[in-house]
Amino acid sequence: MDRVAVVTGASRGIGAATALTLAERGFRVVVNHRSSAEQADEVVQAVTAAGGEALAIRADVTEADDVAAMVQEAEARWGRVDVLVHNALIPYDVTSFADLSWEQLGGKLDRELHAAYLVTKAVVPGMVSRSYGRLVYLTTILSRRPRNGMITVGTAKAAMDQFVRYVALELAPHGVTANLVSPATVGDKKSSELLSATEVHQLGATNPMGRLVSPDEVAKTVAFLASEDAAFTTGHCLEVNGGLTMD
Repeated sequence: MDRVAVVTGASRGIGAATALTLAERGFRVVVNHRSSAEQADEVVQAVTAAGGEALAIRADVTEADDVAAMVQEAEARWGRVDVLVHNALIPYDVTSFADLSWEQLGGKLDRELHAAYLVTKAVVPGMVSRSYGRLVYLTTILSRRPRNGMITVGTAKAAMDQFVRYVALELAPHGVTANLVSPATVGDKKSSELLSATEVHQLGATNPMGRLVSPDEVAKTVAFLASEDAAFTTGHCLEVNGGLTMD
């Protein structure tokens, strides 16, 4: 295989696991990062050590020039971009509605949608010209099931989810799919930094499978949607949550 994938926010967590999983399956991978050059280089080294091809590119996905330069560099290196995995985390505030400011809500909405818009706009023309492409976006159950304090991220991701469905509808006749992946809380370093050991244990215990999802498990779901096997799957959200929610 000589498919090329761009993975945003790929220096750690789900993004890094996705980059490694795609590389294992024969993709050439762009490991995007904003400020984690050392970790991104480690991902590239791991891919290379396993016999794959990867390239680390710094780009802020909320900046048009950065996104354009990243895609241009990928195309200059490997000729095209076949797959986009938009995983980059856009920062947000945890707050109640009572304490919420428009700057917090509007700022998160703007940055979330702007990033999704920019990375999609940058890769879609080439995909349409080749009648092939896979677009995969990481989302959260908070976009459909509210939780106290999560109004900014939940609202912004809900808007992104609908954006992806409109993109899927328009691009379906061109052989380009667009889908969402929604993981439950992931058992990784980030979770241990944000949550106490007790909170992590409780989250795992309340899951029907009795544990948190791993980055590798999320990455494998992303890899399916990025593959040729998913040619007739578009406009959908795949939940990777161990049965925590069932729709």
